[in-house]
Amino acid sequence: MSTLFTPDSHRLALNVDATVVKGGRGVGKTFWFRSLLDDRLRMVASREYRIDRLTRVTVHPGYGADNAPERYPGPAELRSLVDGGAAPWDLWNTVLLTALGVPDLVGMSSWKTRIQWVREHPAERDRIIAEADRRAGDQETLLLILFDALEHLHRDRRQADQLVAGILQLALEMRLSTRNIRFKIFIRPDMFDGALLAFSDASKLTANAANLKWSPSNLYGLLFHYLGNNDSPFAARFRAETPSWIEATPGRHLPPQRLLGDEQQQAELFTAIAGPYMGANFRKGHTYTWLPNHLMDGAEQVSPRSFLSALTKAVEETTAQYAAHDYAIHHEGIRRGVQAASATRVGEIKEDLPWVQVAIEPLAGQQVPIEESHVISLWSQHHLTEALQQQASYVVEDEKVRTGPRYPDRYPALIEELIELGVMRRRRDGRIDLPDVYRIAFSIGRKGGVPKVVS
Repeated sequence: MSTLFTPDSHRLALNVDATVVKGGRGVGKTFWFRSLLDDRLRMVASREYRIDRLTRVTVHPGYGADNAPERYPGPAELRSLVDGGAAPWDLWNTVLLTALGVPDLVGMSSWKTRIQWVREHPAERDRIIAEADRRAGDQETLLLILFDALEHLHRDRRQADQLVAGILQLALEMRLSTRNIRFKIFIRPDMFDGALLAFSDASKLTANAANLKWSPSNLYGLLFHYLGNNDSPFAARFRAETPSWIEATPGRHLPPQRLLGDEQQQAELFTAIAGPYMGANFRKGHTYTWLPNHLMDGAEQVSPRSFLSALTKAVEETTAQYAAHDYAIHHEGIRRGVQAASATRVGEIKEDLPWVQVAIEPLAGQQVPIEESHVISLWSQHHLTEALQQQASYVVEDEKVRTGPRYPDRYPALIEELIELGVMRRRRDGRIDLPDVYRIAFSIGRKGGVPKVVS
């Protein structure tokens, strides 16, 4: 609990009326999903974000990465149900009614049987929801159903989109027809956009949607919070060097506000840790701004996972190679940390969206920025459309899997989709660029930039 960090930019995401919470990989979706399920962590968030309503909620998981077969079907069973003809609407209604504790459902061991019961009792379903809503109102509480790890719903992306659309459809109904039942759906932006194609009314949920974003000051605030709450004697020493910490609860220390939101103060402290420059002088860049700038994706977002991973690697490299250095972190260690973070981030996107690797590999060995026409020419030479179509329909464990971009045969649209994902960005002069967090591990060069990884 001591390491729970509450960046100011995430307050809206924890508002009970924020139904959709969008964020890429590593930005905190699962962290907040699990924190809201934990009574102690939820109380900490309620207090530090001043969201009193979080103290009067009953929270249930509607879907997540953790195995909870009594709450929702696991990935294998879910795929079996969907492939067997279970409609997403019926499936998620069953999950909802199970969370509401309907005796007829709780006593059943099979999700297939539960879904059949719900399908055959539509009037009973409406009555149960209305009664649960009324009872929650009488008790001045709110029923909050949480959804996370939606990328694991189904291997087939089209099926996954349908399943997400079903969640969004039910979430919208609860928002419009009840006062005390709410969904909170942690979702990648690309998955939300895909679900919109299956359920266009989901756009009605965007008015109160939240985005899990991290500013550079948030990232450094996280770092200093971790340093001050680390389970070691050095944490107390760090707090003593930066006075005005507050012990909010036993063992949990909050940094002074200047270390959370004042970039100048943060820069001075990080300079004491890593030195002022990324080399001999300011021409090489300032350490405080250089690190987040080189971890940003095309949407100018940095995941805290990448940030902390890069710093961990930087410390390891400094200890191994520059033990006599004047500072705790050597600037070359930071460069290698960015290389390691790039390899991790590319590995993640290969897992989440395999087609991205197929699209970027023809650019290996090139330098950015690069003309869009040259990108399209390289794709044409490598017959990218055919490669994407083959990759978009392949067999895994005797199961046909569909994945891939929306427009594999329209290269300009493909570029726009990669820009939306943050893998590419368009410069003011129209040329295409790749941010370092992707460029390096994909073996694409940049004059004067962080060296690409050479395998």
